[in-house]
Parts: sequence; C-alpha cells; structure tokens
Amino acid sequence: MQFDDDAQLDSGQVRDERGSGPSRGGLPGGFGLPGGRGGLVGLILALIAAVVGVPLALTDGSGSSSNSLSSSGNGDATGTVSTGALAAKCRTGADANINDDCRVVAVVNSVQNYWTGFFAGSNQKYPPAQTVIFSGATRTGCGTATSAVGPFYCPSDRTVYLDLGFWQELRTKFGARGGPFAQAYVLAHEYGHHVQNLTGALRNSQSSQQGANSGAVRVELQADCYAGLWAHYATTTKDANGRALIKDLTKQDISDGLDAAAAVGDDRIQAQYQGRVTPETWTHGSAAQRQKWFLTGYQTGNFQSCDTFSGAV
Repeated sequence: MQFDDDAQLDSGQVRDERGSGPSRGGLPGGFGLPGGRGGLVGLILALIAAVVGVPLALTDGSGSSSNSLSSSGNGDATGTVSTGALAAKCRTGADANINDDCRVVAVVNSVQNYWTGFFAGSNQKYPPAQTVIFSGATRTGCGTATSAVGPFYCPSDRTVYLDLGFWQELRTKFGARGGPFAQAYVLAHEYGHHVQNLTGALRNSQSSQQGANSGAVRVELQADCYAGLWAHYATTTKDANGRALIKDLTKQDISDGLDAAAAVGDDRIQAQYQGRVTPETWTHGSAAQRQKWFLTGYQTGNFQSCDTFSGAV
C-alpha cells in the first residue's frame, strides 16, 4: 500500500492520548457491549480470558487495571508523541509511507473521504468519527477500557479507540502476517461500525446475542464488508482537493487483509485457546465468513451487497 507522497494529511481526525492515562469522561466501571462495539476481537478476548483464567483488563474507573491479555501498552515502536507533535510530523503521504503513526492518520483520512463521498451521493452528510490512539487505558463514552479490549468503536462518542501495540499482537497472538494493509483493514472495519451507527444497523442488530447466525456476528461481518468496500475504491477516493491519498494497492496488500480477517475469526481463536470450536458462542464470525464478506465488499464495490442481515452468512 503506497500513499501519494504529496497528498496532504488531516491529522485533526486522530488524537494521540498515549502516556496520558485515562483522561476522557465516560461511564464509571468497565467497558461493555452493546455500549461499544468490540470491533475485531473485543468479545473474543473476553472469551480467551475466561478460558485461560486471566482477567480481562478493564479498569475500575480509577485508572488501575487488572492483568492484561494485551501488550504492555507502550504504543508503537516510534514512541509516545503528543497530539501537537503528531500534527507536526504527519503532514503528507510521504510521512505515512515511513511512519506507523502517520499511516493511521492517512488510512483514517482515506476511509472517511470515501464515506463522505458515499453519503454525499445520497444527499446525506457524513459526520466524521475521531480516532484516539492510546496506551494502557482510556476513558470513553462507553466506559473505561484498556488495551486488552482490542480496537473498538464507541457509538456514544462516535470514536474509534486503538492501542498501536495491537499491530504486534495481530502477528504474535493471532498469527497474522501483518503489514500496512492488515492495519488498514482493522481501521476500516472499525469505521464500518461508525457507518452502522449512522444507518441504524448497529442499534437494531440485537448485537448482544451469540451464535453463528446471531445479530452480533452479522454486525461484525457487515463491518468487514464495508472495509472491503472502502478497499475497492481506495485508490480512486479523492479528498476535498481532488487528490487520491492512496495511489497503489497490490494483490499482496489484499492478501494481507484477508489473512488478518481470518486470524481473528472466532473458530481460529477458539481452536487456539480452548482446543475446540463452539459456534454457539460466536460473536464475530468464522475465519471463512470474515474473508468472504471482506471479499464481497472488495469485489463488488456495491453497498447493497453488504446486507448481512438477510439470509445465511
């Protein structure tokens, strides 16, 4: 995945809270659903915690947290930077091509450029969602959460939350190959939840259910499809200045995205951590389902094709 070196980034869509600790006003107590969407792995991490006997790292509202299934929460290898420093160093696509922090900004910009255009095509306004990069723990409109929850979207404050240590976990804990587009898939999936929040799909999904055909699974698979939909148009999506931020997506990029989707399938994670697959407890979908729906969005480029709520998934 290559960004246009001369494209301008809008770092205002990303806020860096690493090193600041829980600082956002939110609901007291732990993070839970359906107040927030656990995105790729949130509920599965809770399952792993129960299976292996490690408490899920949710804070009690005071900033202290239990043992974490996640990384140490140190963010990415480039180190902690303030939001002002993020704006200073993430100015162009050239910065995104060499820096993980700036890549987050660039992908968020590209995804939101796509959805802005899509909504405008139906004479509707797309309200942007912010992404917050944090380390360790943060307070959200859905409660206080830690890195162990994994990337997630909170509909109450219309914000995506991400600890960049998850990129390493995607490889070491879940066995994905990783790579820039695997990271982009994660972000595009979470913004898929934002779109669902705007359309009402998130609210009407009965997402607290479990099972292979549950509302929870259908919500997650639709977010995967929306991620694929963005990927279909990523190189032709233009910003307000008429410039496409992403200039090249390769077959290898798409393969890395599919690999990441499969790595966080319910069946893969259950087999790894509990030694058996129990579809009746699925909340995100199998590896094959996640790949199928990402590909549906990517190959068709058709929003209507992402209807996971009709028929079998």
